[in-house]
Amino acid sequence: MAFVDYYQILGLDKTASEKDIKNAYRKLARKYHPDLNPDDKEAQKKFQELNEANEVLSDAEKRKKYDQYGKDWQHGEEYQRAQQSRSRSQQGYGYSGDEGGGFSDFFESMFGSSSGFGGGRQVKFKGQDYKAEVSLDLREAYETQKKTLTVNGKNIRITIPAGIENGQTIKIAGHGGNGSNGGPNGDLYITFTIANDEKFRRSGNDIHIKEDVDLYTAVLGGDIVIETLSGKVKLNVKPETQNGTAVRLKGKGFPVYKNEGKFGDLYVTFNVRIPTNLTERQKELFTELSQS
Repeated sequence: MAFVDYYQILGLDKTASEKDIKNAYRKLARKYHPDLNPDDKEAQKKFQELNEANEVLSDAEKRKKYDQYGKDWQHGEEYQRAQQSRSRSQQGYGYSGDEGGGFSDFFESMFGSSSGFGGGRQVKFKGQDYKAEVSLDLREAYETQKKTLTVNGKNIRITIPAGIENGQTIKIAGHGGNGSNGGPNGDLYITFTIANDEKFRRSGNDIHIKEDVDLYTAVLGGDIVIETLSGKVKLNVKPETQNGTAVRLKGKGFPVYKNEGKFGDLYVTFNVRIPTNLTERQKELFTELSQS
């Protein structure tokens, strides 16, 4: 596998700070994002390289291994353990490099006679796991969505179940980096970001909204029509409803993730509006009412 310079991909050097890496990734990811370059395969390839570079360099442990082992950073510890094991076996069996070369029988029993460590049966390594982010607005998260992601130059079509949570991560097995020596592919981990909505506030599977009610309806009672994520519904306001009163509409909240037909509740808080620009006659009526 050819060496990939993750620092060069992000336009940085090895002394770059965490903040430098984060800022460089965000700037370049916006520039090469597939949504902004739908027909540009080079941009999609560049975007994947940026994700891979950020995945490694933004993680302190992975970055340390990468700086130490280069292209073999994923398997550095395995190589080190194998070398230690070889060293121990050489000492235990009296192996000397001056005795004709090759590994001891003990080491060959572990790795074969001509592996990647000097033997025939190469050790299989799982490929690198990839991470990706998908952004949805609240109304999109309310319904099942189908999205196409570009990962490592390949398009992957995924189904996102209704009710996905903000910050939730799902695993797509086998869609990470290629394995080494016949090892399995890595996995793809997708984290979802759900944007806030101006009208609806989500709390778990429940939804909270504020609804304006005029003073007359609040005092005398009546019906109002409100908007929910599943459409408009008629809601009865009881007489003498106070400002800040909340009512619950059962089953009108958010769908429960992977639990078809189940929903949270919708909580409506009334905001009683005081009338403005009253006529003189209206003011007189309010005065009479206050004195009655």
